[in-house]
Amino acid sequence: MTQRLSPSTIFLIASGCLLLMISFGIRSSYGLYMRPIEASTDWGRDIIGFALALQNLSWGIMSVFTGGLADRFGNRNVLFGGALVYALGVYLTAGVSDLFTLNAGLGFLVGAGVAGTSFGIVLPALVQSVPPERRDWVLGLGTACGSAGQFALVPLVQMFISDFGWINSLHILTAIALLMMLLAIPLNAKKSSVIKETDQGFAETVRLAAGHKSYWLLVFGFFVCGFHVAFITAHMPAYLSDLGFAHQVGAWSLSLIGLFNIAGAFWAGNICRKHSRSKLLVAIYGGRTIAIALFLIFPITLTSVLIFSAVMGLLWLATVPPTSGIVMNMFGTRYMATLYGFVFFSHQVGSFSGVWLGGYLYETYGHYEYIWWAGIFFGLMAVLLHWPIDEKPHPSFVTQES
Repeated sequence: MTQRLSPSTIFLIASGCLLLMISFGIRSSYGLYMRPIEASTDWGRDIIGFALALQNLSWGIMSVFTGGLADRFGNRNVLFGGALVYALGVYLTAGVSDLFTLNAGLGFLVGAGVAGTSFGIVLPALVQSVPPERRDWVLGLGTACGSAGQFALVPLVQMFISDFGWINSLHILTAIALLMMLLAIPLNAKKSSVIKETDQGFAETVRLAAGHKSYWLLVFGFFVCGFHVAFITAHMPAYLSDLGFAHQVGAWSLSLIGLFNIAGAFWAGNICRKHSRSKLLVAIYGGRTIAIALFLIFPITLTSVLIFSAVMGLLWLATVPPTSGIVMNMFGTRYMATLYGFVFFSHQVGSFSGVWLGGYLYETYGHYEYIWWAGIFFGLMAVLLHWPIDEKPHPSFVTQES
């Protein structure tokens, strides 16, 4: 029988979900600033793309540290700091006129801020607050709410840019980022009393994970997820504008991805409760590969853009519940923020590669075709990497009913 959640737990979950909506909503809107910044400066897309790539790399590197800090000092303290750094990075991006500020603000600080306010910090807090039978569900819910932020905020940001200009729109986003500090207040997770987990200690847990073959397959496979989503988020609006579509179509595309991502992430979380997480990941990466290939093969029209966006949305962050769920299942929840942080670092190396390589290849060859086909190649590699993953609990991590 499923245990009912207390009002305090429901409030904690709601706060975490709203925080994720803001964090991912702002971050997902940065592709809309590629052309305004390009038009306001003499920088090419390779330079702006590098800053966005640096943002993803900073997010990944700092996720390792913020995960460890959250495991040791609590989620709420990390979220407070993350929200402040996030807001500072957004503010510095407004009206940027030199490369140092571009890379420091849009690149490092925004990336570090996202690391302190995103899945790696919030999802462990949600998981630790609910009984085992609800954990996959809450992973799916949290991921879906991050997607809802993309759906809600991206078109709103496009409206801000059109009505107030790109600089003032970033000032508005700075104020919105600071709201995450209020939402972080309830997020000092209290562990569910339903189970008692074996605690091997921080250093020993990291050592055991480092020696686990399936953990490394998961790490390398998550690189591909980052490569796909970061390239599309950063370059899709500019790519569609180059093809002659109105600027709003790029915003519609990202928003539609966010809308269908809500359903995809929530669906993935529920599927994980009854089916193999690793085989679900095989299906997701295989589906992405097919979707990208068909998008390139057939003529690109408004209809095909919308269909592609919807399909990619279903598969977008559907990888997060099974990936984080495998980490949780293998090693428990005690140091989940740290262990997921290492996996997510690989995701962000992929994000850096996708965003930077997309800009570099565009400036070199004048088109995005090669980076799209690279996405197909990496998608096939992800299928092969996830197929042999053994997601059973590590022998040193057993759970007992209390």
